[in-house]
Amino acid sequence: MNAEISAAWDKVQSMIDGFIALLPNMVLALIVFILFLVVASRVKALVKRLTRNRRYARNLGLVLGRLAQGIIILIGLFIALSIVIPTFKAGDLVQLLGISGVAIGFAFRDILQNFLAGILILLTEPFQIDDQIVFKGFEGTVENIETRATTIRTYDGRRIVIPNSELFTNSVTVNTAFENRRLQYDVGIGYGDDIDLAKQLMLEALHSIDEVLKDPAPDVLAMELAESTVNIRVRWWINPPRRADDLSSRDKVIIAIKKKLTENGIDLPFPTQQILFHDQTEETDGDRSRQREGWPKCKTEVPKPRRVSDSLRLLAQAHSSQNGNSKIDTQTNE
Repeated sequence: MNAEISAAWDKVQSMIDGFIALLPNMVLALIVFILFLVVASRVKALVKRLTRNRRYARNLGLVLGRLAQGIIILIGLFIALSIVIPTFKAGDLVQLLGISGVAIGFAFRDILQNFLAGILILLTEPFQIDDQIVFKGFEGTVENIETRATTIRTYDGRRIVIPNSELFTNSVTVNTAFENRRLQYDVGIGYGDDIDLAKQLMLEALHSIDEVLKDPAPDVLAMELAESTVNIRVRWWINPPRRADDLSSRDKVIIAIKKKLTENGIDLPFPTQQILFHDQTEETDGDRSRQREGWPKCKTEVPKPRRVSDSLRLLAQAHSSQNGNSKIDTQTNE
């Protein structure tokens, strides 16, 4: 029993002595690894600083900075392990990673997928930082493009984090991809209004607004004969194409068009329904050209409208006449 305790104690003491012997190497390895972390962070910041003012190289700078940081940290890890374990070789770690690579791939499939998608987004640049994008139900300004996810700031002050794999495999609308952007709005006028005059007035209203570009020029198009209005589409271009400029120009365009049309007697009707009463007599029944609503190409004289009171009076006379005939027939039978 004493021999076993003595052997165990000797083993523990040997481990303590080994740890104490390795302690200087561990401290040195830790210092070396911290130095590599600092160098990696400085290199990443340097690359970002060099590409900060270059719009088309900014995303590439992010990729190169992060790759350089990762490579430097990996080298520092190899050196630190070599200091602590002199018999350690880089090939041993590579072999270990190769053996467990399949398991790691299955365990972190989504993370690796987002990482690769982030690298491709940063390299292909479908959108950039400060661009305003629309993705599914989210719209806002791109704040940061990381290797895992992209963050956007919505117009009402919220942050949305979107996985890069979603952005890379789905459609994304980039509102600020080009310098100019076209906007449109539909205006409904009455059926009795002059369409050419309304279009001319709308163009005058558009040209009076500074935010509306003269080149490309704005235009107005008759688009639809709706239930109660003739819809005319107003289209104009703005620069820059950001959300704030969109709202500002839209506000001024709508106000200017409304004032211009009402000042010149153009009707902006509410949705209405029209009920027409017409005579369904043997003379006009089935002949649309002789009914009250008529037709634009009708060449015959349409019947004059009859008031509801007149129709009720005729109906009462017909009813009383029918009752009188019934009494005469009864007396005759008697």
